[in-house]
Amino acid sequence: MAIIKPNNNTISAITALPASITTGKVLQVKSTVKTDATSTTSSSYADITGMSVAITPTSSSNKILILTNLGLSGSDTGRSDKVRLLRGSTAIVDPANLFRLASVNSVMYNASLNFLDSPNTTSATTYKLQWLNESGSGTSYLNRRGNDGTIFTTSIITVLEIAA
Repeated sequence: MAIIKPNNNTISAITALPASITTGKVLQVKSTVKTDATSTTSSSYADITGMSVAITPTSSSNKILILTNLGLSGSDTGRSDKVRLLRGSTAIVDPANLFRLASVNSVMYNASLNFLDSPNTTSATTYKLQWLNESGSGTSYLNRRGNDGTIFTTSIITVLEIAA
């Protein structure tokens, strides 16, 4: 293939990258989108219902990039929601303190948790999110405001296999 420059001169173009340049390539993407609301009153970590995704890496040397975005609120003011990321039953980001950005329960905030993991496996691997309510006496909400159950958003967890 040739590229023609504006003055009608031609230069050669690289038509393909060498086979050895494959690191960093996205090999597969899996995602779970949660559109309904859920809540917890637990002061101990509990699974966030519907916030998990499974992926089977094609090589044990590949990386998994986990991207999450959560819509959080609560019934208590001045409290924090704690969220952690697990691979299977092992916490790999623990805890990620996702503090409420306002001192009132009428505000929902978006919280992101992103992590590059090295699972070292070619077996099916599940990533999931757990949370707890800091006070244990209030309620933490996903996808709705603390004072209004009719206001919803969407939360998502996405995993990408990255060639190493």
